[in-house]
Amino acid sequence: MLEIRGLRKTYPGGVEALKGVSLKASAGVFGLLGPNGAGKTTLMKILATLLEPDGGRVEVGGVDFIGRKAAARRVLGYLPQEFGLYPSLTAEQTLSYFAALKGVADRAARARLVGALLERVNLSGARGRPVGGFSGGMRQRLGIAQALIGRPRLIIVDEPTAGLDPEERHRFHNLLSELASDETVVLLSTHIVSDVSNLCGAMAVIRRGEIVADETPRAALEGLRGAVWEAAVTREQVAELKRRHRVLSTSLFEGRVRVRALARGGTPGEGFEPATPTLEDYYFSLVSGPEGLN
Repeated sequence: MLEIRGLRKTYPGGVEALKGVSLKASAGVFGLLGPNGAGKTTLMKILATLLEPDGGRVEVGGVDFIGRKAAARRVLGYLPQEFGLYPSLTAEQTLSYFAALKGVADRAARARLVGALLERVNLSGARGRPVGGFSGGMRQRLGIAQALIGRPRLIIVDEPTAGLDPEERHRFHNLLSELASDETVVLLSTHIVSDVSNLCGAMAVIRRGEIVADETPRAALEGLRGAVWEAAVTREQVAELKRRHRVLSTSLFEGRVRVRALARGGTPGEGFEPATPTLEDYYFSLVSGPEGLN
């Protein structure tokens, strides 16, 4: 169990990155959604013991992540958004280096661990290749392998699929699903809604340093039942629709603009048809506009 209580962080210059964030996440994959600048990366760095908060508490399985950082790092795995690698080292050498940093001193034990990790992330066949020639997906899988060293209780992955092609994203999704266990929380921080939709049994949305939603994807969709509408309009009509209705998203389709709008209690206007809600609709309902749409 991950428990965050009243976490606050203000940067020099007065920017409030976190405004009393509180969350609970049980074992499994938990999604943290939010736009760029919402506070996701600040929160991930605090959880990873890389940044000191101004106030609040973080506990994982009873371990105080703020006051006992050394103990926290023994139960923590972390794949940051920018995962730096030495390009001339092989995959095997890279994992051996990280294992040594995490206290696996015995060479034979380290070799066995590295072999098992490479097998788990499907990189055994590339163990002798320099990581500088790895694809984005291979680099991310290697990043997950190093995060698994030490049997972590919390695994943090920050924007892991940004920049991956669809095939690599699918492969990475499968790997993340396999990581969750009865004792491990996988915290997925992302702005890609489909990642959360495909992977997470529970989720939260952060906006401007505050948690604005905390529920399951199923409950989120149920709350939008009958409230999402869609229409195809000309480009000239879009601005007027945005003034008159609560527009969730727009996309170009066959020369016209497909508009999805939120309206409870009936159609938002002529030409709109009821649409099946998506998690993307829910996300946009919370983060679009100056104060969101709800």
